[in-house]
Amino acid sequence: MKSPRPGSDKSGALLPATSSRTVSASYAAKNFGALVDAVRGAGATYVVERSGQPVVHLVPAPVRRATLADLADLYREAGRLSEDYLREVEHGAARLNRPSIPRDPWAS
Repeated sequence: MKSPRPGSDKSGALLPATSSRTVSASYAAKNFGALVDAVRGAGATYVVERSGQPVVHLVPAPVRRATLADLADLYREAGRLSEDYLREVEHGAARLNRPSIPRDPWAS
C-alpha cells in the first residue's frame, strides 16, 4: 500500500497544520496546487527542503483590509495638491490626448 503524503491523513487529504510540516522539494513541485490550497484554506504552513536543508517556507499571506474610514483618513492626510502639479498633469493629459494624424505615405 502506498504511504500517505507528508502532512496528510490516511486518505491522502492535506491536513491543517498547527505547526510547520516539512515536505521535499520534489513533493512540493508535484503537489504545489494542493499545498497552496491547504495554506489558503486551512492556514497550513510548510517547510520545503532540498537535500535535507530547508529552502522555502509556504505560509499564508497577510490579509490587509481597509475600511471606508481608512480611505477617508488617507484623503484627509494627503492634503491638497499644488496648483503647479495639477497644471502639469492637465498639460500632459491634453498633449497625450491629441488626435494623431498618420503621415501620408504618398506625399513627396
